[in-house]
Amino acid sequence: MDLRPYLNRWVILGALGIAGFLLLVTLILIGWTSPRFAPDVGFAPADLTMIPAPTHTPNILPTSTLDPVSAAATPEVDVIAAGGYVQINGTEGDGLRIRSSPGLNADTVFRGEEAEVFIVREGPQTADGYAWWYVVAPYDETRAGWAASEFLAVIPPP
Repeated sequence: MDLRPYLNRWVILGALGIAGFLLLVTLILIGWTSPRFAPDVGFAPADLTMIPAPTHTPNILPTSTLDPVSAAATPEVDVIAAGGYVQINGTEGDGLRIRSSPGLNADTVFRGEEAEVFIVREGPQTADGYAWWYVVAPYDETRAGWAASEFLAVIPPP
């Protein structure tokens, strides 16, 4: 088959013209002819805000202070008293049952751990042969109840 009649000068020039026109339209459509703007940003560090993790702040109620004018006696060092600090002691690691009311038959509210520290709020009340004191954990007001004095040791305030 002879392709000479189809490959003449006008067919080749027409094909090149159509290809050039399509190339020009393509370049215009993709934005090749529009000027490019280089942003003048340079180095832009990111802003970072550090937010500290929430912490538990104990809700410690203020205690009354002694009036220096009054002739109130200084409480003895080894005696449990309201407003003083006590520590669970002598349970041999078993812990101490803190109860909802004074007495061995009262419901256990929670078990205090050996060496756990409490603030004395009320007491003493006598029941079932023990002196009972109402104690509250200084770091958690929900850890509160009655404890037998035989397993409490007086400690100095922090």
